Amino acid sequence: MIKYDEKKRSYRVSYSRRHPVTKEASSLTRTGIKTMEEAKKVYNELIIKMEQKFNRSLYPLWPEIVDRFIEHFRNRGIANNTVYNYKTGLYSHSLPRWENKQINEITTSDIRELVLDGLAHKSEALRKDILKYIRAAFTYAVDVGIIQRDPTPKLKFKKTLKIKSVLKENEIFYFLKMAKERNHSWFPIWAVALYTGMRNGELYALKWEKVDLKKRQMVVSLSWNQKNGFKETKSGDDRIVEIAESLMPLMEELLRNKTTEFVLPRLEAWDMNEQARVLRAFLKVINLPSVRFHDLRASWATVMLSKGVEPIKVMSMGGWRDLKTMQIYIRKSGINIQGITSRLNFIGN
Repeated sequence: MIKYDEKKRSYRVSYSRRHPVTKEASSLTRTGIKTMEEAKKVYNELIIKMEQKFNRSLYPLWPEIVDRFIEHFRNRGIANNTVYNYKTGLYSHSLPRWENKQINEITTSDIRELVLDGLAHKSEALRKDILKYIRAAFTYAVDVGIIQRDPTPKLKFKKTLKIKSVLKENEIFYFLKMAKERNHSWFPIWAVALYTGMRNGELYALKWEKVDLKKRQMVVSLSWNQKNGFKETKSGDDRIVEIAESLMPLMEELLRNKTTEFVLPRLEAWDMNEQARVLRAFLKVINLPSVRFHDLRASWATVMLSKGVEPIKVMSMGGWRDLKTMQIYIRKSGINIQGITSRLNFIGN
C-alpha cells in the first residue's frame, strides 16, 4: 500500500502478508519517500524483503540447523563424547563455508566440494567422519520437516587396512622390566593392559568386585572417560578376561595393598586423560618406539595371534565384534602368510 502524507509531504509505503505456513500476519513499512516513482520502487523492494523474511523462517541458516541438531542429539541421550565430536567437526569444517547459507541452498555439489576438495589435505578417516556428521544433520532436518530431501552424496573412500604401531614381544618384555625396576607408578596399569588387551577406559573402571583370582578371571562390564564418566563398554556387552598366571603375583599384590574399590591405582595424570603422554615419555627414556596407549591393546592382540591363539578367541577376550578390525592385527602378526613359502625351492641344496 502506498499513501501520501499531506502533513509530512512524503509517501508512506507498507506491505503486509500472512506467513504461508504459520498464517501469522507480518508487515514492513518505509516512510519519508519523496516521489511516487520512488514509492513504487520501495514497494517492490518490500515484497522481495518479505519473501526473504518468510524464506529465512522456513529455511534457517546452516549454523542454526547445526545447533538444533546438536541439541536434539544431546536430548536423545547420546554419549557426551559423541556429541562433542559431531559438534566440533561440524563447527570446524562446515560452518566456515556455509555460515551464511540457508539449509535449502546447500547442494550435493557443495557437500562434495567440502569433503573431497576442502578437506583434501586431511585423513580419509576425518573426511569420512565429517561426511557422516553432515548427513546426520541433514537427516535431522528432513525428519523435522524443514527440508524434503537429504542432499548428502554417497562418496567412496579408499579402504585401507593400515598396520598399527605396536610393541613386539621382546620390546614388551623390556618395557615392563624397566618400568618395574624403576618402580614406575604406571607399571601396574601398563602390565594389566598388555596382559589383557583391555581398553584404557575399561582398565580405569575395573573394580575388585569383578575380579575372581581363584578362577583367574575378570568381568569387563564398565568403561570410563572424562566426558561421559562411567558407562557400559564400547560394544555394550560384558566379557570375561583371563588373568595370565605370570600376572597373578601383581594382581595379588594390588589386592593386598588396595585402598579403593578399583583394581588399578588412581593417578592424577590418568584422571586428566594424559595416559598417552606419560607412556610416550617413558618409552623415549628407555629407547623404545613411540606408541599410543591404545596401541598397547594392539600389541597384545598381535602377540597373541603370533603365538597361535585362534583369532575368534582373541576377538572374544579383546571385545572386538568386527572381523575387519581383527584382520589388521592378523596382518601385523604375520599369521596370514605363515607357511606359504614352505614348498619353494628355487636354489636347491
